[in-house]
Amino acid sequence: MGSYDPSRDHGLDFTSHVPSFADGTDSPRAYLERCIDTIEQKDPEVRAFVATNVDAARAAADASSNRWRARGPLSSIDGMPIGIKDLLETQDMPTEYGSPAYRGNFPRRDNAAVWALREAGAVILGKTVTAELGGSHPGPTTNPFDATRTPGGSSSGSAAAVAAGMVPAAIGTQVGGSIIRPAGYCGNVALKPSQGAINRGERQATSMSTHGVHANSIDDMWHVAIEIANRAGGDRGFPGLTGPEVTPSALEPKRIAVLETEGFSELDEVTAQTFARMVEQIASQGVDVVTRRDHPLVETMEQSVREARRFGGRITAWENHWAQRILIEQFPDKTSERLKRVVRTAVEMTPDDYRDVLRERDIAQATHRSLAGFVDAMITLSCPGPAHVWLGDEPGKPLASRPTGDAVFNMPSSVLFAPAVTVPLLAVGGLPVGVQFMGQVNEDAKMASIARWAMDNLSPITS
Repeated sequence: MGSYDPSRDHGLDFTSHVPSFADGTDSPRAYLERCIDTIEQKDPEVRAFVATNVDAARAAADASSNRWRARGPLSSIDGMPIGIKDLLETQDMPTEYGSPAYRGNFPRRDNAAVWALREAGAVILGKTVTAELGGSHPGPTTNPFDATRTPGGSSSGSAAAVAAGMVPAAIGTQVGGSIIRPAGYCGNVALKPSQGAINRGERQATSMSTHGVHANSIDDMWHVAIEIANRAGGDRGFPGLTGPEVTPSALEPKRIAVLETEGFSELDEVTAQTFARMVEQIASQGVDVVTRRDHPLVETMEQSVREARRFGGRITAWENHWAQRILIEQFPDKTSERLKRVVRTAVEMTPDDYRDVLRERDIAQATHRSLAGFVDAMITLSCPGPAHVWLGDEPGKPLASRPTGDAVFNMPSSVLFAPAVTVPLLAVGGLPVGVQFMGQVNEDAKMASIARWAMDNLSPITS
């Protein structure tokens, strides 16, 4: 088993080093070199990166060091080394989407978020591994706390690179659970923002896809997100992420609703008991904690997302399959059987089937809005227990249905278009298990505030 302890393993952060950049006792270049050393030491086993551009990163770090010496940094993340999930285009590195069909693909342009990061002075160090096309077929990345286990997906490389101390932050994406679940499995802090809060650039294909941030501190998480949004805005038709340039102050919630989802019935006993102890600790702080058994509004919310995993998955499968079926036809030997299975399911859908699942999503969103003013946030697990053992598909046996983990605790925030922040407050069997706070649409800053309160005031629980 792993050796993770949330009270001890806080990971590499950036914000706490900023004063030393300003006074000259440290520099972004020296900070970068420490990250490069860690990558060289750990990535042969963790395999978080699919590509790096060390020369360009060093040049960017040198430029940042000069700005700090001149007391003219571009932003709070000037000089921060960042990993970019290999679904987002980068002008100086290939973008291969975790797929052999795109091997060698090199568009030589930046995604909107990557452009914004460069404008803020961040150092784009490398591309992190993604599951195939951001789906469920895993890449080679391992969990930094136990190499026999999955890091989650599809933002596997981003979560693992941050957890292993290779970079202080990395960009991930989520459609169903691809930011929050791997962050939960790897002990990251992470933000899955409101739908449309961060400009996706070229990645507009699906209605629930979002860019988000993996980090080891609330400060780094928020600074990366807001610096992107302040430059690139949100998706077309959305107002984009708003909030202060500094991390929002801690906010103690008055009332929190526990969202069990259909996942609670599938939890192992130790994880369920550990989460229950965390909920009890929150209540002991004076927070009014309500469950589905305490109030009909919470029960109605539970009912509206009880099959979010199903209808959210069908929405995404329908929206993706037009492009994916063409890719499969062009490259049948370079696309996975898992991808083909998802596309076959989507091909069997009709436009009326798609309208039906959209209607289910609309009902869930309306129900969620009815909780506004009643609770400050909802709380649930970020992942269904500790990461499971994953050593690859066994020859001659059926494919595992969820090799990177189950999105059952993540799909609600995706279908609701809601912001979610996960914090590393639990360990089960020596492995991380995240806790997430979910709010109303465009309450991203408020969720960061509540997450900061949780990190400052709640004691981590180890079982």
